[in-house]
Amino acid sequence: MKWVTWNQAIIASVISIVTAYCVARLTATPRRVFIIAICREFSLVAFLYTLWRLAMVLPLDQPVGALSRARSINTLQHHLFLPSELSLQHFVMRYEWLARATNYYYAIVHVPATIAFLVWLFVRHRDSYPRWRNVLAMLTAACLVIRYVRVAPPRFLPELGYIDLATRYGLSVYGPVGTGVSDQFAAMPSIHVGWAALVSFGIIAASTSKWRWLFASHFVITMLAVSATGNHWWLDGIAAIALVGIALRIDGWLRCRVG
Repeated sequence: MKWVTWNQAIIASVISIVTAYCVARLTATPRRVFIIAICREFSLVAFLYTLWRLAMVLPLDQPVGALSRARSINTLQHHLFLPSELSLQHFVMRYEWLARATNYYYAIVHVPATIAFLVWLFVRHRDSYPRWRNVLAMLTAACLVIRYVRVAPPRFLPELGYIDLATRYGLSVYGPVGTGVSDQFAAMPSIHVGWAALVSFGIIAASTSKWRWLFASHFVITMLAVSATGNHWWLDGIAAIALVGIALRIDGWLRCRVG
């Protein structure tokens, strides 16, 4: 799959800053203020995306210690009586349509869903937007730091029965080790689950609609998809959820200090 590259993102960020500067020189109107706010936030998000993509291309795609840590996580999960990802994978593979849908959900949904969430917050719930944008930034930064501790996903342990669902049903975001758009050995924590939790929790917190609870399904489906495809352990997702909670607490603490 092709995502926006880091240099394309930084160009978009610079263009947005220039646009905001040009608009700021015009006569003050409510529309001008809104446009400047959009440009400022887009520039910030594009810059954060640039950092994320740059981190993804660092030469870290090495298996040193990754497989042994994966086996340790598998053993720990058994001691914690967590359900087996392998059972979930076998269930999904009973139905080809479900296996394909699960694989496509993993590969496609997480980035557009996060962008749509930020746009929705900015337009409909501007007062809540800074909090969840900050949480997204802290969560992603934490994931990028923790990824330096290499952890292999379940699909790298075929001796336990796992397979890479994408090799059978297509649409892989990884490909051979060292290629693709994402790091092969950065399973812990799951940024897919972290972003999905942020989107679901953010909608439930910001919205007043009685239908807002339906969006919790995005988080649940993502949690199941990352495990069924063999791309993450349950503990990868649990760690990501914990990071969301920590980021929320840090943001709340900073707001109290500044306020």
